[in-house]
Amino acid sequence: PAPTYGGPGYPTDAFGQPAFQQGAPGFGQPAYPGQQVPFPQVPFPQMPYPQGPYQQGPQHPGFQPQGPTPHTDDPSVPLNSPGYHGDVPPSYYDNEEFTTSTWEDKSIRQAFIRKVFMVLTVQLTVTFAFVAIFTFVDDAKLFVRQHPWIYYVSYAIFFVSLIVLSCCGDFRRKHPWNLVALSLLTLSLSYMVGMIASFHDTDSVIMAVGITAVVCFTVVLFSLQTKYDFTSCRGVLLVCLIVLILFSIICIFIRHRILHIVYASLGALLFTCFLAVDTQLLLGNKQMALSPEEYVFAALNLYTDIINIFLYILAIIGKARE
Repeated sequence: PAPTYGGPGYPTDAFGQPAFQQGAPGFGQPAYPGQQVPFPQVPFPQMPYPQGPYQQGPQHPGFQPQGPTPHTDDPSVPLNSPGYHGDVPPSYYDNEEFTTSTWEDKSIRQAFIRKVFMVLTVQLTVTFAFVAIFTFVDDAKLFVRQHPWIYYVSYAIFFVSLIVLSCCGDFRRKHPWNLVALSLLTLSLSYMVGMIASFHDTDSVIMAVGITAVVCFTVVLFSLQTKYDFTSCRGVLLVCLIVLILFSIICIFIRHRILHIVYASLGALLFTCFLAVDTQLLLGNKQMALSPEEYVFAALNLYTDIINIFLYILAIIGKARE
């Protein structure tokens, strides 16, 4: 006969009690010694959690439910939308120099573009006014040649202002100190450009101004129409800029007209590419875009690009007419 639960020969636990109780749920016929008895399968209870959108189960008694927050709990904002940043508040990204390009609010971007071009127009007007004075007024040419120390002072002011505006993000967002620093940079660079133009013929300066205007206008239009993303080439252009700097050091020691023309041509081409990149960063229609708070930084980039293009074209014309 088969042994009953707890009978002789049935396995017991460490305390001498039967290992299984008769009538326990989940067991069938009594097991013989050595036969494995399946463990009772008790189903896990299903908790009646609410199944509504953005609802959770029971929380800690001290938990206070929070209302929906933008970009996280709002059902109208998809998780893969360009403006979604997870649990990070949107204000965290407002202080970044570069952001992901979005056209959700075109009015903000258009106001940003207008502000940048207004500042850029004032800068270029001041600079080319200096160029016109130092080119057409003979007393101004004589003054800059008799006082070369002003050129070195203006160069120092320009260099310090450029470092402050480029590296100190908090400073260039503080009004009106950002405009004060930008004004100092514009005046110092305008004097430097005017002094350089005073050593060239009037015809060469006029030709350089006209070619620069045509090149810059063409690059801006091309940046508006092209589907190619120049903002993805920033690293390559930075490497080319380092190579150009090394090339300029070679030109200091090797005084050859053809070598200087090649150097000026490469410089004009490189800063034309920089102008295309900075234009697309300003427009915000590509992968990367400038933050709307960075209007001073955007104007600074475009201004230095245009001035460098003018100086390199002027150097090409000057060396070609020697």
